[in-house]
Amino acid sequence: MPAKKLDARIQLLVDVAEQAYHTRAWHGTNLRGSLRGLSIDEALWRPGSRRHNIWEIALHTAYWKYTVWRKLTGAEIGSFPREGSNFPALPETPDMKHWKKDLALMRKTHLDFIEAIRGFSARKLEQKPPKLKFPWKEYIYGVASHDLYHAGQIQLLKRLCRNAKD
Repeated sequence: MPAKKLDARIQLLVDVAEQAYHTRAWHGTNLRGSLRGLSIDEALWRPGSRRHNIWEIALHTAYWKYTVWRKLTGAEIGSFPREGSNFPALPETPDMKHWKKDLALMRKTHLDFIEAIRGFSARKLEQKPPKLKFPWKEYIYGVASHDLYHAGQIQLLKRLCRNAKD
């Protein structure tokens, strides 16, 4: 049975979120692409004391995508699988196994978010959710903007890290 055709506004939001996270786009590297092929040393490198590293930024993007997903779906607060909020703590032993696990968490969070957008009512896009400042559509496309902002930040951190090692 063919998939239900989405409202054009919903489809546009899906497309924007997908481009920002993992599909090819004219604007350059997306979030997933910015993380591809990183070593543990690169993921953990900090440009200075009290500055975030790439791994922390990656978890941060997953957390905020989860937060908007939770608001879209009505899921319970506290269901994010990592401790902390905004910038969840890194594992005690940050190694490749944990890095891959957190990349998988990012992917799952993204897929859940896309499904929530697909199931969202286009009629509600202009409505403001209770206790929030902006209409639903701004939270949805805001996630894509957030992903791209941090993709650029990660690209810069990779370059700084590689230059620091030269």
